[in-house]
Amino acid sequence: MSSAPSSTAVPSSNHPSEQSRTFQIKGMSCANCVLAIEKGVGVLPGIQRVSVNLTAEQMTVDYLEQHVDESAIIEKVKDLGYGAFSGQDRKKKHLKQIDEARTALQWVLWTLLLAVPFVIMMLPLAVRIPNVVLIICSTLALATSGLTFFRGAYHALKNLMASMDVLVVLGLSSAYLYSLLVVFLPDTFQDQHHFFEVVVLLILFVRLGKYMEARAKGQAGRALESLAALQADRARIISGDTEREIPASDVQVGDLIRVRPGEKIPVDGEIVEGETAVDESIVTGEAIPVEKSPGDTVTGATMNTVGLLVIRATRVGEETVLSQIVRLVETAQADKAPIQRFADAVANVFVPVVVSIALITFLTWYVALDATLSFALTAAMAVLVIACPCALGLATPTAILVGSGIGLQRGILFKRASVLERIAGLQTLLLDKTGTLTSGRPKVTDVLALRGYDEQEVLRLATGVEQGSTHPLAKAVTQEAQRRQIEGYKFTEVREEGGRGISGRLNDDLLQVGSVRLMAAASINMTPIQDAVQVLQDQGKTIVYVARNQDIIGLIGLADTVRADAAAAIRRLRSLGLRLVMITGDHERAARAVAQAVGVDEVEADVLPQEKSDLVERYQTKGEMVGMVGDGINDAPALARADIGIAIGSGADIARETGDIILVRNQLLDVERAILLGRATLRKIKQNLFWAFFYNILGIPVAAGVLYPVLGVLLKPEWAGLAMAFSSVSVVTNALFLKRAGSKLDCDQ
Repeated sequence: MSSAPSSTAVPSSNHPSEQSRTFQIKGMSCANCVLAIEKGVGVLPGIQRVSVNLTAEQMTVDYLEQHVDESAIIEKVKDLGYGAFSGQDRKKKHLKQIDEARTALQWVLWTLLLAVPFVIMMLPLAVRIPNVVLIICSTLALATSGLTFFRGAYHALKNLMASMDVLVVLGLSSAYLYSLLVVFLPDTFQDQHHFFEVVVLLILFVRLGKYMEARAKGQAGRALESLAALQADRARIISGDTEREIPASDVQVGDLIRVRPGEKIPVDGEIVEGETAVDESIVTGEAIPVEKSPGDTVTGATMNTVGLLVIRATRVGEETVLSQIVRLVETAQADKAPIQRFADAVANVFVPVVVSIALITFLTWYVALDATLSFALTAAMAVLVIACPCALGLATPTAILVGSGIGLQRGILFKRASVLERIAGLQTLLLDKTGTLTSGRPKVTDVLALRGYDEQEVLRLATGVEQGSTHPLAKAVTQEAQRRQIEGYKFTEVREEGGRGISGRLNDDLLQVGSVRLMAAASINMTPIQDAVQVLQDQGKTIVYVARNQDIIGLIGLADTVRADAAAAIRRLRSLGLRLVMITGDHERAARAVAQAVGVDEVEADVLPQEKSDLVERYQTKGEMVGMVGDGINDAPALARADIGIAIGSGADIARETGDIILVRNQLLDVERAILLGRATLRKIKQNLFWAFFYNILGIPVAAGVLYPVLGVLLKPEWAGLAMAFSSVSVVTNALFLKRAGSKLDCDQ
């Protein structure tokens, strides 16, 4: 697996000297260009893996640093006939895309101008255009607009590859040379029609197709560009008593930054001074601002709404959360889905087969059926032109580009293209309990008062002795008292016993709050409360006992509460036909209680952290495609082992790094949305591939003239060129229809 795209080489985890770089590629036109670059760069010594994405115009290379460097890779790509540059300056990349679309339009307009005489010829007007004008226009078209095809064909053939440019050049050259012969050798080619209009109109239509592709690809990548553009441009650095404004890109880790109300936070950091509410909607999707105070972390590009803050920079540049999100999406878009390998394999042999068909077409008409040279040449040229494999090459990467962009907008990050495809085949989903189906934090659910006490008094006593403790259960009790606006008593001689509980004195009374072991050590009689204890334990709850002077006066039941969206998420996942299994290290009774609350039938309880990965493997051995949803450090091995690892965004760093999908908004419902998006993307890929193959299966015979004996239909090369161009555009446009799937996901929120 390649690392995330970066302008800086990143050591691979597999080898200390292995590096991964992403390059922008210029000049590709079809799937065969992709294969030429992958094959050419792949033969360099030290190259481990090369992956080229036609739609994203990116190449990701894994290589051994001691054998090859960046300049050698760039030179090799140039030698293959393409342009390459490193770095991930997204603003430059966006400007480059705009320039390419503008340049493509200029070429279309120029070629259209050269086509004017030929258009006049086609109109029912009594206007005769001299041959010299037609020769000049077609020659200019070849030497200017058509020159790029000749360059591409030269480099492809030099590297023993066949590309779309080879097909176009064969069609253009045969039409141009034959036309010259018709004009300058009229005695030899009596009553034969020249094809100068084919030369100009074919170039025009191919150029038009390229322009429309550039426009469509720009739309597909707009979500990524708009997210990257959200980053702040400037930052106010505090140095002693002075404050100066610098570019946000110049901020260093450890710098103190002042952020005023209404301003974007420039980098990831930690609040040193001030309190505020931060609008984190661009990262989490949540509309309600989050309260922040000193010690809390903030994310770059989020909005400071009300307070004046001083933050200390902790992550800058490419290390910020937003940059990492953008990088992950770029990695997914540059990666190849498994289904694309099939398309690449077909494209590799496609051009030689088409050239053979064109030759057979010519010989069949001219030799076997005794057609005119003009007729046979027309059919052969139409075959060459209509069969360009652009649509085949664009089918998969364009759908991946759009699908990953839709996921990005909804806080679902697919790390690799293969994930977006594979998740569609998910059969079994394992869900970690703590932090995934539950909040991961204990919360008071029951307060039972005994011996004449009421709930308020039990909480007042318990929180009074526990308010200084850092234990999660003690914090939960204190928070419940605060929620009920109960202020605890002031205790003295407070003493905490690790793993048991805490005790303290209120005047002459001894209060003990803790586990059954603390009660047993104090020889407190538990018999009167056994029934109540049993009820709470059957519900899977943890019990904190409250005793005063050797008498039990109350019980506090706590539980890791179920997430608000858990039951709805499980219901929707079940409707997708998935087998759902909850796994947890908790005992069977607690696990069953949570499973029943959320609607999961199968439970794997008492699972040790190191056993989670084995459990995933056990389900895989049954022949099922297994997904794992988790958030903790102990979930990382299982996330890595699963076919699809889904990490909750608020979880541990290692879980996010290991997972294949990150749910940025921390919503369990996004698991269902990720699966639906994956299924929709795979459907779109299959549709694109079907139409790409169907188009060629239908178009090549028509171009070869099989309908001519029956219907008198013979496809002219210029119209074959138009059909070829629009086939590519139709594939890109079909992929853009994925946005409808994104709209449906929004409706389900």
